[in-house]
Amino acid sequence: MRVLVVEDDEILSNGLAVGLGMSGFSVEVAQTCDEARAGLRAGGFDAVVLDLMLPDGSGLDILSELRSARSILPVLLLTARDAVEDKIAGLDAGADDYLGKPFDLDELAARLRALMRRGAGRASSTLDWRSIVIEPASLTVTQAGCPVRLSRREFSVLHALMERPGVILSKGQIEEKLYGWQEDIESNTVEVHVHHLRAKLGAETIETVRGLGYRMGGTGT
Repeated sequence: MRVLVVEDDEILSNGLAVGLGMSGFSVEVAQTCDEARAGLRAGGFDAVVLDLMLPDGSGLDILSELRSARSILPVLLLTARDAVEDKIAGLDAGADDYLGKPFDLDELAARLRALMRRGAGRASSTLDWRSIVIEPASLTVTQAGCPVRLSRREFSVLHALMERPGVILSKGQIEEKLYGWQEDIESNTVEVHVHHLRAKLGAETIETVRGLGYRMGGTGT
């Protein structure tokens, strides 16, 4: 669950990165419109948290550019401008949700999970495959009803694969869920996490499709 936070207040953006990270999100921060555009060009995000008042322009410009490009990326506006007319303008411009400052971090995390769930066409908050169940809100995984302890990045890899059951995800697509666009990527990171997941969940859980990537193995429930 990779999120781009566009917020020029450094204290707030750092707090969002830490807080949302504790809720299972992988967060990238942009503090200007130009940085936001660079991040969006790099791609790989599941949602955007967007402030309206930025040093080099308005968040609405970023939103307008996304929608003009036919992007359906979920966007949540997070701003102190929470008058009714501001909310209407933001939603009519293509925002999917709106949260005024100050806000509750748990509510923001819940709203983001709901946006991602709707964007993926799912009604349930849980993901299940065979006997494996993921609860994104609590960052828990069970197999046949028994809890399975995963690292944050192991959880992210499993979540990415279970979110699109039957679909082959390339190594690059999985790496996008684990790293920011400015981070160095270790060449064998995905392989290591897949190896650990197989050790914990069963060798047949994740299938390697030679030359293409990975997908959940066998058939789901």
